Amino acid sequence: MSPEATVTGPGRQRIAAANGDATQAVVEPGTAWAEYLAAARQLDGVRRSAAAAAGEQARSAETAREELTVVRTGLASQQEQLRELGVPAISLVPSPPELTEASRSMAGGPAAVLAALRAARGRAEAADAALTARRRFRPGSWPARARNLLVYGPLALVVPLIQVAVYAATGVGPASVAALICGLPMPAVAFVAGWVGIGRLFRVSPAERLDRTVRFGALVCLVPAVLVTAGLLLVLLAG
Repeated sequence: MSPEATVTGPGRQRIAAANGDATQAVVEPGTAWAEYLAAARQLDGVRRSAAAAAGEQARSAETAREELTVVRTGLASQQEQLRELGVPAISLVPSPPELTEASRSMAGGPAAVLAALRAARGRAEAADAALTARRRFRPGSWPARARNLLVYGPLALVVPLIQVAVYAATGVGPASVAALICGLPMPAVAFVAGWVGIGRLFRVSPAERLDRTVRFGALVCLVPAVLVTAGLLLVLLAG
């Protein structure tokens, strides 16, 4: 048979099959390996992305729990302060629309919850600053002596001023002597009136005790009366 002869029939089919098997044996393993490597790299990328997302969510959840603790502590303190200022308890509870809006803002997962908590913390800190600024102008938040002096002081000066006015109007005479004698027990009266007035003007929580600075109040009520009485007595004796 010459080399140029054409083979037909079953022999040709066997040769073609043999050639096809040889081609597959050479080409297909390399292609399959490349596809496998590509799929492996893709799966590794997906795994890394999933692990990074899970780690980020875990960190966000932990930070959100810490932030929630801080916000709850701050809100509890603010509620106590607002109750002391006379704010109704119902005004300190969020309304249904506010709860709905808060739920909607936190529907995006731990990151959204953390952002909402940080925003709430910022508003709470701003409210704290406002309350602190307001307390500076409220005598109830002053130190006990400075606060009580607002009550003891005016009461301690009432009778001595009356005595001086009587002496200035009448001079040395029975009226001045009567004013001097009537003013002797007045420091005790001023102290009792101040003690009662402090309890009425300044309120504290049931768990606290109101400091009326008893010794300080007695001294404040006594000193003006002693000084004015001594001065008037000397003037009367000299007259």
